Amino acid sequence: MGTQRRILLVDDDADLLHLIGVRLKANGFEVLAVNDAHKALTQLSVFRPHVVVTDLRMPGMDGMTLFERIQERDLRLPVIMLTAHGTIPEAVAATQQGVFSYLVKPFDAQLLLAHLEKALRQSGERETSGSSGEDDAWRSDIISCSQAMENLLQQTRAAAVTDVSVLIQSETGTGKELLAQAIHKASARAEEPFMALNCAALPEALLESELFGHVAGAFTGASKAHTGLFLAADGGTVFLDEIGDMPLSAQAKLLRVLEQREVRAVGSTRSFPVDVRIVAATHQNLAEKVADGSFREDLYYRLNVITLEVPPLRERREDISLLASHFCRTLSQRHGKPDLRFAPEAMELLLAAPWPGNVRQLLNIVEQCIVLTSGSLISRALVERALRFKPDRLLGLNDAKEQFEREYLLRLLSMTEGNIALAARLSERNRSEFYNLLKRHGLDPTQFRKGQN
Repeated sequence: MGTQRRILLVDDDADLLHLIGVRLKANGFEVLAVNDAHKALTQLSVFRPHVVVTDLRMPGMDGMTLFERIQERDLRLPVIMLTAHGTIPEAVAATQQGVFSYLVKPFDAQLLLAHLEKALRQSGERETSGSSGEDDAWRSDIISCSQAMENLLQQTRAAAVTDVSVLIQSETGTGKELLAQAIHKASARAEEPFMALNCAALPEALLESELFGHVAGAFTGASKAHTGLFLAADGGTVFLDEIGDMPLSAQAKLLRVLEQREVRAVGSTRSFPVDVRIVAATHQNLAEKVADGSFREDLYYRLNVITLEVPPLRERREDISLLASHFCRTLSQRHGKPDLRFAPEAMELLLAAPWPGNVRQLLNIVEQCIVLTSGSLISRALVERALRFKPDRLLGLNDAKEQFEREYLLRLLSMTEGNIALAARLSERNRSEFYNLLKRHGLDPTQFRKGQN
């Protein structure tokens, strides 16, 4: 990605696209111009524009439908509509439904620039548009190319710039702490401490001491005072993992911290002011725990100001090959076996696995394969052994064809590192047919190219 603010232009008028693109590039914007709405949708997660400028009337999908599809993915992305005189009422109706603004053709370039600047200020991108590296530093540890994760990260960025409590609810092994760290890095507290604690890992007495501190002699074995997590993280972020396992007595004290913004150590009569942001996480259904009385309702609503849900790995299979390759690179170096790779058949098996343990399970499987392999390629047999893989139920013929076709395309793209010309030749299809197949299966060849994330 470049260092400029990114604008996605959508219009079926090639001359207008060229003219607007030239003007915007001359004013320091990075511009991607496409001639239909379907192409625009495919570019959202790759180009990641700060503003979309689209024509209202286009063949196929029109600008309003494009706006609705964008809203499904990212509510914060501003859309500016271009309209002819005859469609002004439609454009006005569009702004009432959330379109940022509209311009009537022909329009002055300075007016478009003014609308863009306003959209950028409102969306908050102006302040974070310095360089791509700086923009993405907060999310750099999260390896993903899927739309599901991109949607989550957009929500995460929006939540991070506020200072409210965040609750992360998702299955075990999805990377809840990694997301909590991303929230901290994207917030105004990024330079302050990030402190994490697993609430299920400590007995009740020690949990309260770890969170709130204790004075010397507060209990048997407390030979000296302990500061506690909240005071140690003052000014920063406290991440409470497995909050659903916190005992009720500790929940009451945590609620006091949230309401009073002060901490009282175990065994002390004195309270100290504290300024922390709380991010909590759980794999349990807290609403059900509130209903059965094992979790305080008032604490639940204090923590659940914003809820983020990390999708399970089986719902973002596009990320599996990316994650597996990343883990393989880092772990093979650690184990003294550099340049190891998965055989295409082995990667196919990883893509088809159910992954009940999510990313953590994938990491363990990759490490097991690296330790046990003796060659330069990790074989399908080795992955089968690590997974203890059993085929799913027999698919219907149409589903089986679809699955085979997708896995075949994934294998081709992996083997050719996203080289469309080579992949098309190997599949004995012309480039146009091959592109149509990729489009049908939602596959982006750029994600398979060496060095691409």
